[in-house]
Amino acid sequence: VTQNYAEAVKWHRKAAEQGHAQAQYNLGYCYQCGQGVTQSYAEAMKWYRKAAEQGYAPAQNNLGYCHYYGQGVPQSYAEAVKWYRKAVEQGYAPAQCNLGYCYEHGQGVTQSYAEAVKWYRKAVEQGQVDAQCNLGYCYEHGRGVPQSDAEAVKWYRKAADQGHARAKEALIRLNAW
Repeated sequence: VTQNYAEAVKWHRKAAEQGHAQAQYNLGYCYQCGQGVTQSYAEAMKWYRKAAEQGYAPAQNNLGYCHYYGQGVPQSYAEAVKWYRKAVEQGYAPAQCNLGYCYEHGQGVTQSYAEAVKWYRKAVEQGQVDAQCNLGYCYEHGRGVPQSDAEAVKWYRKAADQGHARAKEALIRLNAW
């Protein structure tokens, strides 16, 4: 079929109003990105929350993201961490990466490079590309791991091979591209 966001929204809404968590998440995403609807962080938050409260990990992660960046709600790293943790409990790799980032930068949690690396590794085990890049950064700068350009290049290369722009830039910076 031809891509039609407005038609997709119509069907997502029908299922979302019947309590289908993935449809609620999808509808929230449409509102967050303005696909088929007028962009609205408040509406995105409404639908993400419905799905998140049903335990849908992608919605919990995106709800955390909205709190982290203050989209539709006041920015709150602590609230972001709360929702990331709920998704992490289900082994959701993007949330593991996001939680690692919070630990790396001390946002919503006590700063800990060791904890950051722990969560990046869990996400990396599932092939999460942002976590590969972030783990490369930790090795490059000795954050939570012994400094190692060789390990940094290894993780940056894994991410770059999947098209990750920051990883490519890091490889260029390290003269490894």
